[in-house]
Amino acid sequence: MTTEHPQWFKSSHSNNDGNCVEVATNLVARRGVVPVRDSKVSDGPALSVSASAFASFTAGVKAGQLGI
Repeated sequence: MTTEHPQWFKSSHSNNDGNCVEVATNLVARRGVVPVRDSKVSDGPALSVSASAFASFTAGVKAGQLGI
């Protein structure tokens, strides 16, 4: 079941040093977006990235194409 409220989570690779982002993938099916926010500012703004752009970004990270 998809709700209208983001269900935030961090990567399991996060080392809890505060330099993380959180995403809420539960809104993809209904809205077609993946909200992204700074984990240090949970009540701050969130960016809404299209699901396809987010998928391209994560694929690029996994493939080592972003130089990070």
